[in-house]
Amino acid sequence: MNPEIDRVKNIVVIIVILLTSKGIYAQEIVTITNDLISPFKISGYVEAYGSTAFSDSFNNRKPSLFVSHNRNDEPAINLAFLKTKYDTEDFKANFSLAVGTYMRASYAAEPGLLKNLYEANVALKISKENNIWFETGIFSSHLGFESAKGDDNWTLTRSLTAENSPYYESGAKINHTSKNGKWFISALILSGWQRIKPLDGNTLPSFGTQVTYSPSSRITLNSSTFIGTNTPDRRRLMRYFHDFYGIFKLNNKLAATIGFDIGMEQKSKGSSTFNTWFNSTAIIRYTPTINTAIAVRGEYYDDRDSILLPSTSPSGFRTWAFSANFDWRITKNFLWRVEARSLINRGNIFTRQDSTITDNNTFITTALAMSF
Repeated sequence: MNPEIDRVKNIVVIIVILLTSKGIYAQEIVTITNDLISPFKISGYVEAYGSTAFSDSFNNRKPSLFVSHNRNDEPAINLAFLKTKYDTEDFKANFSLAVGTYMRASYAAEPGLLKNLYEANVALKISKENNIWFETGIFSSHLGFESAKGDDNWTLTRSLTAENSPYYESGAKINHTSKNGKWFISALILSGWQRIKPLDGNTLPSFGTQVTYSPSSRITLNSSTFIGTNTPDRRRLMRYFHDFYGIFKLNNKLAATIGFDIGMEQKSKGSSTFNTWFNSTAIIRYTPTINTAIAVRGEYYDDRDSILLPSTSPSGFRTWAFSANFDWRITKNFLWRVEARSLINRGNIFTRQDSTITDNNTFITTALAMSF
């Protein structure tokens, strides 16, 4: 029997009982109601932060390359959302609305109420035997190892690769997980490069793939691709992007993540020549106790043709970045973090408070995250 049909029948039973009983079926009502409500879960998340930059503080904002934690010298909310989830064996649905400086920056291109639509998707299991799901709506990006939700990540601030590739996507995808749980395969059709509403004037959908292999609980390897465009049809520039990362649990306290991304975009419509950008990231995380963690990160981001990151330097955006952060999980629901981070570019691109231009930018950020 289809479980969704069973739930509809239960609703009818409740209505009949409410109309005919005088209280003698109270226990039956409670039991059936609990069965109906149990797939629903409500959760929430709030992350407040403060950040001080030593090199750049134009209008209390960090450089445009930062989407998360992008305010300087003022307390702010990076991300706060309320989420409703419906989860059964064969059907899932998620819906959440959000606010914060991350939402204002990341969803700037979206119109109206879509600026606050953090997640809205449904998924249906179309093959029980092969564990295949069809999912459609707005969902987290299949690219990269980081997400917008801070306490899911090893570092307080996001890596340069996460900040300059999609955090979210809209469209449809088919997912398959192998019976032994070692393989995850996904094929996607998308509305564009981090877009809910397709770009005006563009009629070409984007496409993506994801393959994740976990040979053991200590190793995860992921390869994801994007093929599409972020320009209208009349001047279409095809974009190709590949993301690879590995997560390695070295022992019970030490783990590492290594990632490499490369992207190409046509120099002109129909051209066979491309502008290229790439980046590499390495993070090492040490957890001395169950409630504390230390992470160090090194990155290099090269966008010398200014495809994603406009630069005033003749050398373009060619930046090394280093960070170190400390986490303390105060309780199950509260996480406090502090991080120091420094960026060094090949040319002068960062503006100091006295309006001089420099090749480096250093800042300290602290955050308190609450989840329920």
